[in-house]
Amino acid sequence: MNKQRRKFLQISSLLGVGVALLPYELVAGSMDKAKLSKFGLQLYSVKEEMAKDAAATMRKLAAFGYKQFEGFDGGKGILWGMNPAECKKLMGEIGVDFISSHANVFKDLDAQAEQAAEVGMKYLICPYIGAQKSVDEWKKVADRFNDAGKTLKSHGLKFAYHNHDYTFKMLDGQLPQDILMANTDPELVDFELDMYWAFVAGYDPLEYISRFPGRYKLCHIKDAEAEGGGNAHDRGVLLGTGEMPYADIIKKSKKYGMEYFVVEQERFVGTNPLEAAEKNAAYLTKLKV
Repeated sequence: MNKQRRKFLQISSLLGVGVALLPYELVAGSMDKAKLSKFGLQLYSVKEEMAKDAAATMRKLAAFGYKQFEGFDGGKGILWGMNPAECKKLMGEIGVDFISSHANVFKDLDAQAEQAAEVGMKYLICPYIGAQKSVDEWKKVADRFNDAGKTLKSHGLKFAYHNHDYTFKMLDGQLPQDILMANTDPELVDFELDMYWAFVAGYDPLEYISRFPGRYKLCHIKDAEAEGGGNAHDRGVLLGTGEMPYADIIKKSKKYGMEYFVVEQERFVGTNPLEAAEKNAAYLTKLKV
């Protein structure tokens, strides 16, 4: 009798449940670290390929194992020139959920929201706001986020903000990211933590998430090579080849409400975007969390 089978029988006995009522795979899986069942890709990671042929690129990415996509507006709108029906049909064919898109949330938001809702997206995300000069300016940004959140709520969607490193740099004794957390309505605004940007700014992503349970529903996962005097903006590497412990990060962040794990890569050394996307998917497919 193998070790896993013995454990299964022991647990069945303790629970007073017959073996036939508890599938072996279920119990064995509860004893061992599980695998991440779904993960996504921010399509900006393959922006050149998307510009050439968005549909064909998405088909390739689905074959790599991605079950979720996060889009961006590459000049053809958030659906890359497709109408919602065409986009939804493609997602059904390749077995992918289009969960979110980075977008200009301060222009034509109602029109974008209508498209996103038809496709089944959950979020429209502000990908960049730029460093502000004062605490008051950051509070005004928070107000704009709340307003965008109200608009999206009317369409059945949620607003989220994706950080860069500038919100993790102290300003007048306060952290801009903290200001945004304190001045946005949790009913209207969620956050997408870019793990890389928080990390290279000197913050532990897990520790930060733990301070705001339920506010971070999405994250970008990208690895950072060991710092060797390089620019913080220039440390991106393939998942599993840097110094960020993603097995631990993914597992523990779920406890604080993280739902969507989205791969993003912007720096390619010794590889190319499509190859990197394939390797990152292979890493996450095997990862025990």
